[in-house]
Amino acid sequence: MTYSIIHKSQLEVSKRLDAEYYQPEFLAVEKKIKSMPHETLENICKSLVSFGAYDLTNYIKWVEKGIPFLVAENIKDGFIDYDNVRYIDESVDEILKKSRVKENQVLLGMSGSVGEAAIARLLPAKTNSNQDIVKITLKESFSPYFLAIFLNSKYGKSQVLRLPVGSVQQHIFLWQTKSLLVPTFPDSFINEVEQLYKNALDQSQNSKNTYRQAEQILLDELGLADFEKEMENCPNFSIVNLSEAKVAHRFDAEYFLPKYETLFSKLRTGKIKKLGDIATVKKGIETGAAAYQENGKLFIRVSSISREELIDKDQKYLSDELYEKLKKNFEPKIGEILLTKDASPGVAFAVAEPIEGIICGGILRLIPKERIESEYLSLCINSILGKFQVERDAGGSIITHWKPEQVKNLLVPILPIETQRKIAVLVRQSRETRKKAKELLETAKQKVEEAIENQK
Repeated sequence: MTYSIIHKSQLEVSKRLDAEYYQPEFLAVEKKIKSMPHETLENICKSLVSFGAYDLTNYIKWVEKGIPFLVAENIKDGFIDYDNVRYIDESVDEILKKSRVKENQVLLGMSGSVGEAAIARLLPAKTNSNQDIVKITLKESFSPYFLAIFLNSKYGKSQVLRLPVGSVQQHIFLWQTKSLLVPTFPDSFINEVEQLYKNALDQSQNSKNTYRQAEQILLDELGLADFEKEMENCPNFSIVNLSEAKVAHRFDAEYFLPKYETLFSKLRTGKIKKLGDIATVKKGIETGAAAYQENGKLFIRVSSISREELIDKDQKYLSDELYEKLKKNFEPKIGEILLTKDASPGVAFAVAEPIEGIICGGILRLIPKERIESEYLSLCINSILGKFQVERDAGGSIITHWKPEQVKNLLVPILPIETQRKIAVLVRQSRETRKKAKELLETAKQKVEEAIENQK
């Protein structure tokens, strides 16, 4: 049994009566930070802000392109993820001007991805954010880079994860963050940590640039370099014969948007094949929540998949016994592609290293049948070519679902093998550079944790 003995005076100061708040590990972190030079977050800040009046969210309207609107899920262990970000237009941004993100602010997730922190660096011209992110502006004498690393370390994250309240969705209030304890160190150490974080951010940006280069080669080869720009003036309606709707077995207007037919007409001018003709498609398995364990072999779910890596977030595990029983039919192999078909359909990840794990039913395994580069195929699916086809085909009122038969009909351009390899090399370089970025960030966190632990 885990327990703590707390004096009544401590309850009165914290104003918390829930036992979870006083878990021994939380108390140990608090005691350690208090035993060394430190400041409260409130004392080193110029401002702590989250959002304007909540009713202003009624004015939010999403657009295809515009001003990035960050939510807590876009903040991931020191980095801002723009891949799945949504956009607002200038008029909405003006209404929500109090929630704009500024360069060098530290962003901290208060709901959803609670405790995830990153620095706002090299932002787009304008960026906005929702009420689940606190934006921290520090005084000039304090490093926002060091603060972001500290908040991602176990000594920062432990303090933040102690704060959430709520019976359904856990949430942190803005005023709670003011009491976070931040250790102080000599400038030489702060600068060392800051430089590591800057190098990590540079490597992350290099990774993105390399991936964009691979995408650009694909689009240039297909004559689609300016396709997205052309689509900005594409009409949002079309006139369709009843016979066409019957053939498609679809009667929703979105399916017949002109932008999809424009894309397909361009693809038809080159060599294309259906995904089902160039790859074997195998389904995952649903084990049921009763099979989940705290440790064991990975159970790879839709939320685990990104185009660059398997994400270690809210991970589930299966017993070794169940893993051995299922691995022959449901464990991915090097050279295969994992493809999501539910919830966030159309995300493809090329497996380049051995994985000990089982894929869930919301994921498909693609096993190439012929001479085609896995990284090239995954990029095609993740690019606008795949994105538009998934948007058109996938359906569902609550959870978006992309049927396996629709997946097999995905059109894939078949470029010369030399071009495929050139693209595949860039995709692999992008992945390796991203891996280096994460290693640098991990090194920075470890240095901070070791420095705290070595304090007498």
